[in-house]
Amino acid sequence: MAQPRLGTASLKELKGVHPDLAAIVERAIQISAQDFSVHDGIRTLEEQQRLVAAGASQTMESRHITGHAVDLVPYVNGKLRWEWAPIYVIADAVRVAAREKGIPLRWGGAWDADFTASDDTPEDMVAAYVARRKKQGLRAFIDGPHYELPKAIYP
Repeated sequence: MAQPRLGTASLKELKGVHPDLAAIVERAIQISAQDFSVHDGIRTLEEQQRLVAAGASQTMESRHITGHAVDLVPYVNGKLRWEWAPIYVIADAVRVAAREKGIPLRWGGAWDADFTASDDTPEDMVAAYVARRKKQGLRAFIDGPHYELPKAIYP
């Protein structure tokens, strides 16, 4: 079987994305055991407004608007799938790629954790994030396909 590579649509979605994040995505596809597509890179304000209105996003300050975020969706049997098992495989590859390049990342599976530095499995990171939010009396917004460069380092 051929090594997965970014297709035309994914490369188009990466246009305008910060070069550090694009480099992570390009490396992750090379080492991932799970094929994926770049579903969202840059978003317009109008796109973000629609997503917030639909409940698919939580903020109008999305890092997608500035090119500091991507959504990587598993490509399974010729279709995009929002399923956790392949999302976790992609998360592992993205973390390895980020570590190789020395670039910190924030992951939508565990918003409050240091994704790049953590040695926990993605599954455990999600479970711990949900538990922390529940303990605080807050709902956990989990967005497994989402990766972003931290705003403190990449304003």
